Parts: sequence; structure tokens; C-alpha cells
Amino acid sequence: MRKFLVILDDSRECLNAMRFAAMRASHTKGQVQILSIISPEEFHGFMGVADVMRAEARERIEAHYEVFAKWMRDRQGVNPELVIREGEAVAEILAQIQDDPEIGILVLGAGTEGNNPGPLVTQLTRSSGTLPVPITIVPGELTRERLEAISKG
Repeated sequence: MRKFLVILDDSRECLNAMRFAAMRASHTKGQVQILSIISPEEFHGFMGVADVMRAEARERIEAHYEVFAKWMRDRQGVNPELVIREGEAVAEILAQIQDDPEIGILVLGAGTEGNNPGPLVTQLTRSSGTLPVPITIVPGELTRERLEAISKG
């Protein structure tokens, strides 16, 4: 079973990456694993406050995930899996790929702001030659119709 690993964050480009991963998984009888990463910088202060902030971050992630998961289940027949990790984004993405040998492709959304594809795309493509899985970069400007056509192939 091949899993498409896609990153859930607050970026706009995340949407097309989610769509593409779900459509490809549906057409190839694969699965989607959605990874969300909580940055340690979000939890400064006293331990009790950090615990409350961590719990609130998890609740936000789960609510955001449920929107995508419902669409994937209803429209694509794919039941995604949510994984939440804490740490630096690139390190946690690589750790998740190492921890789950069923992950076959990392799907990232490219930003639409000028010539900047986004921090994850920039950082991960620098080391793409040594990654244990291929990366699919989904342009943020692709229409839903174009994504559907591309994902069938």
C-alpha cells in the first residue's frame, strides 16, 4: 500500500496539495497521511501555559483536518490518517517518512507569491537527491479541473 504524505498547515498552497494527494490516492488505490507539525516556538512561558497552548494547537489542527478528511471521504473515497508531530518542520517530515515505510510520495504545495515556492518546498528540494521518497510539488495556481485531469494519469 502506497501512502501519499501531505502537510497540513495554514498556507494557501496546502489546499491544492491536499486535493492532489487525495485524487492520486483514489486513482491508485493508495492512502493519504496528513502530517501537521506544531512548532516548539509556539510554547514559550510557563509549563502549564505551554500545555494549554499545545492542547489548543492540537484542537485547531484536528478541526482543520476534519474539513479535508470529510472532503476526501465524501468526494474521493479516501479515508486519511492524521499525524501530529512537534518540532522543526523539515526534521519532522523526514522523521515521519523514516518512521512509516509505507509512505511512498511526499506531496507539497508550491506558493503563489512571486518566485517563492514556500519554505518547505525550498528546504526540501535542496536535499531532494538524498530523500528516501520522491517529492511531488503541486503548483498553487492549478485549477480544480486541471488537478483532476493530472491526477488521473
